[in-house]
Amino acid sequence: MYRVIQWATGGVGRAAIQGILRHPELELVGCWVHSADKDGRDAAELAGEEPIGVAATTDIDALLDLDADCVMYSPLLPDEQVVMRILRSGKNVVTPVGWVYPDRQSPAVQAIEEACLAGGATLHGSGIHPGGITERFPLMVSSLSSAITHVRAEEFSDLRTYNAPLVVREVMGFGLTPERAMGGPIAKLLEAGFKASVRMITDELGFDTEPRIRSTQEVAVAVHGSDELVVPMEAGTVAARRFRWEAIVDGRPVVTAAVNWLMCDVELDPPWTLGEQGERFEVEITGDPSVSLTFKGLQPETVAEGLIRNPGVVATANHCISAVPYVCAAEPGIKTYLDLPLIAGRAAPDLARGRQIG
Repeated sequence: MYRVIQWATGGVGRAAIQGILRHPELELVGCWVHSADKDGRDAAELAGEEPIGVAATTDIDALLDLDADCVMYSPLLPDEQVVMRILRSGKNVVTPVGWVYPDRQSPAVQAIEEACLAGGATLHGSGIHPGGITERFPLMVSSLSSAITHVRAEEFSDLRTYNAPLVVREVMGFGLTPERAMGGPIAKLLEAGFKASVRMITDELGFDTEPRIRSTQEVAVAVHGSDELVVPMEAGTVAARRFRWEAIVDGRPVVTAAVNWLMCDVELDPPWTLGEQGERFEVEITGDPSVSLTFKGLQPETVAEGLIRNPGVVATANHCISAVPYVCAAEPGIKTYLDLPLIAGRAAPDLARGRQIG
């Protein structure tokens, strides 16, 4: 049994607690929270589950003193100094907020690697997009093709279900003028993760790419105002965004990661849509033969359902939780999908081997 600490209890953190409680090889033994009003509350109750007697705390030192094997680290923004403290304490880290394919030549990454070795611990970056759809699944599917000329991973999402108004407006830039949105923080926040994903694919498939990865972003604005969305939106303010990251060989893209975020049911200029297939993730390998996959189910069926529990957020947490046993068994250091064995989920408790019947 691996003893796990959950770090932060936002949407991903709450779903992670639920995943830990269901996983037959994991036990929740600690929980870090940011706000004083959560301090001392039962960690499982924070995730909508029955209490288990594990109190959440704002005390980092107390958590690092716990006997635990792994920390599922999922704050809104990562703090490298905190991550290194966790690693030096001898606890492995699985996280959806970075390090999917870090640059080993970076001094910051080298410092984290040193912290891993000092604590005999492992760090693994996971997630969905990036952290799965963007690189793990394209690489798996690429083995079905030869003479590959292009790899594309792309998200198509309706942002009406993203129930975090402050993030949607101030970070993602929705409801702002195009100038303010284009100059906002989201492109830089996304860039590190998606560029790393693109590099992982180019490196593993052996593309002779230029050092630079081309980044582009576009916006569409609302034709009419609305107060019925996650954030108020006046006419002429941003209601859709597109981002692309492309690795280039001889002037043409060979690997593309892309994001399409729309406030659907809003009339847009230009008139973008999600297309007939609606919300989805797509993976496409162009080669001999060409292969394409469409991932459904990672976005909610309705806006109302998404505002309560977004399956993309749950899947992000599950992808991390599923990795915990494999990360705990790995050698110390930063480990990517290329370093670990196939990661799998686990059977439902009532169907699992060794279940109690009657």
